[in-house]
Amino acid sequence: MKVPNRDQAKSFLRNAEKSNPGPWVQHSLYVAEAAERIAAVHPDLCADLSYTLGCLHDIGRGAGVTEMRHIIDGYRMMQQQGFPGAARICITHSFPVKDVRVALGRWDCPETDRQFVVRYLEQIIYNQYDTLIQLCDALAMSSGFCLIEKRLMDVVMRRGMNAHTIKKWRMIFRLKEKFEAEIGRSVYAILPDVVENTFGFNPGCE
Repeated sequence: MKVPNRDQAKSFLRNAEKSNPGPWVQHSLYVAEAAERIAAVHPDLCADLSYTLGCLHDIGRGAGVTEMRHIIDGYRMMQQQGFPGAARICITHSFPVKDVRVALGRWDCPETDRQFVVRYLEQIIYNQYDTLIQLCDALAMSSGFCLIEKRLMDVVMRRGMNAHTIKKWRMIFRLKEKFEAEIGRSVYAILPDVVENTFGFNPGCE
């Protein structure tokens, strides 16, 4: 899989932040860390590669404040840089179910771009890294790691939901069960401060 190295990925992210600063950058770093931590205890995954893919999954947001267009912008950016493995993640991270109807964001791009995504999803077979980043995207907010339920509700409160949302949620929980079976432990056991970030609990306060 042709992707940037870790330092290159962080450089891409820093440059994108200059163009469009916002909480998406910190979210990307937490997704990267979650992916790295899970991969480090997984028998078949590379921790460095997982970090890089997590770091770049939302890189298209550097093109501006957009909704679903960010996946196309990210895909094109990484393809132009010669990194098709990272380009792929820019699209696949949004679709635990290979159905564009699960997207909650507005398709703020030409219809030809949406149709490209439809065909792209139809033609590929997800690999372990696709599904890892899909899971980690649901484990990280811009403030840190949290229960999946909090992240899912955060997205719905901001973007609403549709008739296909529950299908997407079910798949995310299936991915959690799959990876937990493969690593032999709860994903929450290897992510720090899940309780504090989910419930706003500060152990230093009464």
